[in-house]
Amino acid sequence: MAMNVPIRLQKYLAQCGLASRRKAEQLIVDGLISVDGKVVTEMGVSITPGVNLVRFAGKQVETKEELVYYLLNKPKGYVTTLSDPQGRPIVTSLIKEGGTRLFPVGRLDLDTEGALILTNDGPLAQRIQHPSNETNKTYEALIKGVPSKGKISLLENGIQLEGKITSPAAIAILGLKGQNCLVKITIHEGRKRQIKKMFGLIGHPVLHLNRIAYGKLTLGNLPVGSYRQLNSADLKKIFL
Repeated sequence: MAMNVPIRLQKYLAQCGLASRRKAEQLIVDGLISVDGKVVTEMGVSITPGVNLVRFAGKQVETKEELVYYLLNKPKGYVTTLSDPQGRPIVTSLIKEGGTRLFPVGRLDLDTEGALILTNDGPLAQRIQHPSNETNKTYEALIKGVPSKGKISLLENGIQLEGKITSPAAIAILGLKGQNCLVKITIHEGRKRQIKKMFGLIGHPVLHLNRIAYGKLTLGNLPVGSYRQLNSADLKKIFL
C-alpha cells in the first residue's frame, strides 16, 4: 500500500510505468489524465497515491509495486552504495524483507553509524535530498578536544568549505568524554563528509559520527543493525 506522501502528477504517472515523465506531461496537456474524475491539463498538480484516483483515457492508473519505507540504524563497516567492488557489505543486505529492490536515501560513510532511510520510492528520496527542501539531518559527533564558543559560532554561522560557505548549523555541546566532547549538530546540506570537514577546519577532528534523525524522525531505541518499517505519520516527521 502506498504511503500518503503527495507527489507531482507527472512523476506518479512515470512511476506507474505509463510513460516517461516528459511524455506524461504531454498526456496531461492533451487532457488524457483525470484526478478524482476531473480532467487535469496543467502542470503543478500533486496527488497522493492511494488517496486520489488517477485515470488515463478512463482507465485507473496504479503503481506497479508497493512502496515501502524502512529506517535502519546503520552499523559501521557497511557501505551505502548498491554494490561494492571491494566486496564490503552493503546496507541493503541488512533488510531481510524480500521481493523489493531498495536503495538508501543519501549516504553515510563506512565508519559512520545511524539513521538511514531505505525505500523504493524515488520521488520521496528526491524530495528528502533536494537542497531546496532544506530537510534537516541531526548528528551526534564525538570530537577531539573542546571547541571554544568562537569556533562553534563559526560553524553555526557558516564556514568556507571547498570554495563555498556552509549553510547555518545548530550546534550544542552535550557533554565531555575525557579530553574530548560530544556535540549535537543539525544541518540541511548534504555535502560529502561535510560534518567531518567542518570540525576538521576548526581543529577538532571527528572521532565518531552518528546520525540520529531526519527532521523529527528519530532512531529512538532502535538497536544498531536493526530496522523498522515506516508509516505515513513517520514520513511526515521527516519534513518537520
